[in-house]
Amino acid sequence: MSTNARIGIQLNGGIVSVYHHWDGYPQWLGVTLSKKYTTKEDVSELIDGGNMSCIASDTDWDRNKCAEHVQYYTGRGESIEENAPKLAESITEYFDQCDNCGAEYAYIFDKGEWFCYDVKTWSDSFGQLIEIPEEVAA
Repeated sequence: MSTNARIGIQLNGGIVSVYHHWDGYPQWLGVTLSKKYTTKEDVSELIDGGNMSCIASDTDWDRNKCAEHVQYYTGRGESIEENAPKLAESITEYFDQCDNCGAEYAYIFDKGEWFCYDVKTWSDSFGQLIEIPEEVAA
């Protein structure tokens, strides 16, 4: 079972984001984003690739070991059009996009910092900020 998430960047026109399939919880995805994607340019490049399975996969689509890479759905032949980043003009619209893809966590890169929100609609903490740990949980 996966822990789905959306990864977004705050821009003047709203939040541009993509879907992320595996390990979306703050103790892994949040930490990984915070360590590897630290500039607006890094985050924009990540998001420009479209929806993805994982930001740090060490296997290819056939489950063969390989160098760590972002595993975009376009890498298995899907079109960028069906996996293109989405624009949300408000945080409410962004949370709706999260709900529509089954995301449990929503990440936003804004002014050089990552923020994580609980977007599980069944959660008592829906919409609340969640702390991103400094290190991956052991």
